[in-house]
Amino acid sequence: MSRPLVLAIETSCDETAVAILRAPRDILASEVASQIDLHKRYGGVVPEVASRNHLPKIRPLIEAALHRSGSSLTDIDCFAATRGPGLLTSLLVGYSAAKGLAIGLGKPFIGINHLEGHLLSPFLPGIDRAFPSIGLIVSGGHTMLVRSTGIGAYRLLGRTLDDAAGEAFDKVAKLLGLPYPGGPEIDRLARQGNPKKFDLPRSMAKSGDFNFSFSGLKTAVRYLLPKLEGDFHADLCASFQEAVVDVLVQKTIRAAERSGVQLVTVSGGVSANSRLRSKMLEATTSARLDLKLASPSLSTDNAAMIAYAALERYQLGYRTDLREDADPNLQLV
Repeated sequence: MSRPLVLAIETSCDETAVAILRAPRDILASEVASQIDLHKRYGGVVPEVASRNHLPKIRPLIEAALHRSGSSLTDIDCFAATRGPGLLTSLLVGYSAAKGLAIGLGKPFIGINHLEGHLLSPFLPGIDRAFPSIGLIVSGGHTMLVRSTGIGAYRLLGRTLDDAAGEAFDKVAKLLGLPYPGGPEIDRLARQGNPKKFDLPRSMAKSGDFNFSFSGLKTAVRYLLPKLEGDFHADLCASFQEAVVDVLVQKTIRAAERSGVQLVTVSGGVSANSRLRSKMLEATTSARLDLKLASPSLSTDNAAMIAYAALERYQLGYRTDLREDADPNLQLV
């Protein structure tokens, strides 16, 4: 039986990534070029800088992925790229490159929703997927709960009404004078702190729905800072992190129980947070639910998750109209 080979490109923000995946879920190559050092001086991603720096990296990464996988371009059965959401000028780089390869080689092309890539990433590498599931996607730009009953069969249960969780991490880190990206720095310092030191709000924890809000928590930290003296950073990081994680875990478990779903998945950049991983495991074990966490190496933006989403769609007969362009506001559901 044929095992299709997919080459995917991801350039939705500041990571340039290329991956090659063979059915059913074998990652043959996953190359990522980070721009963190470029954007660190600005304290965040600068769209023009991001898009300009994707261009020189695409070809070397494709060549590296082909070499690592032992494949040639003519071996590829399907080309894929992130269609959205993301920064338009960045998206266009990878989307145009993959589409051009598909046209030039006469192969199918599939544009993938970045969020679908994250949603399916807990099933990589080589982990059997299962439906139905409740998926928590938690990153710098998105925080949402999604009920999945199959590939492309998604229902949005709730999302953030303001800041995403990862955005709140980065903004609080900036308030504390921590380097970019702030999420890993807060996680690191929080391990040395007391999460009960400061009583910070758990916004919308008892709202009765599955939406989130983190801007109030960020504001609470801002107002608290002028009142603090001495070495408070570790305790404040731990208390802030605990407030975010408590809400994420509580709402995810509640969504699974109310939906009657056995499987919970967690993905996106914030899913690499050590406290979120440990508390979600504790909570799902207590609730007798199954849990699949995205591998830390596949939690941040990568092309392997795009390749996997494309492979699933390719095997279902899905193809993208070549007249369709990248969409920075593309919706998952």
